[in-house]
Amino acid sequence: ENKAAFARIYDALKAELLRDPAFEYTESSRQWIDRMLDYNVLGGKCNRGLSVVDSYKLLKGVDVLTEEEMFLASTLGWCIEWLQAFFLVLDDIMDDSHTRRGQPCWFRVSQVGLIAVNDGILLRNHISRMLRLHFKKKPYYADLLDLFNEVEFKTASGQMLDLITTHEGEKDLTKYNIGVATAELFNSRQPTIHFICRLHVRCYSPARVWRTTVL
Repeated sequence: ENKAAFARIYDALKAELLRDPAFEYTESSRQWIDRMLDYNVLGGKCNRGLSVVDSYKLLKGVDVLTEEEMFLASTLGWCIEWLQAFFLVLDDIMDDSHTRRGQPCWFRVSQVGLIAVNDGILLRNHISRMLRLHFKKKPYYADLLDLFNEVEFKTASGQMLDLITTHEGEKDLTKYNIGVATAELFNSRQPTIHFICRLHVRCYSPARVWRTTVL
């Protein structure tokens, strides 16, 4: 039931982005974004996004959320899925990968190529658009922006560490130690850890505006 409701909210969020009044899309560009989102945001198990909904239920101590709570929690969950898609699109280009989730990497799809770089940037900007549209009037809006920015910074820094220590043709095992491996694990490979754990702490910290509820 959660997964079906979560999927429906994806459709609503995508429709909003395709109608974004901030930019006058042509029909062909709208179709491109539509296809790009389905190809890159969907296809995974959505465990990251669904965990936001499930965690909110646990933290609130309820089995069923109101319609508004479900929409907002799911929107945050989809923002995580969008962030993951952004990372994967660019990571596949940097690693010169061939497949992702059982299909060709987005940049290897016919007529996409390095347009995928701009698509990755669009994916990241979509997060800001969704947060602005649905959370701008919430007292914790700035905290959400800061949290996504922090996760992105840590993940990008971890990716840099991964790239410079395993550079193609220049692999130097003397540069690789337990400290580097640990940093890669938590900064590059596990953005969900940063987001979910910090989200919970911030939501329920008495020092913050988010006293008893995240939404």
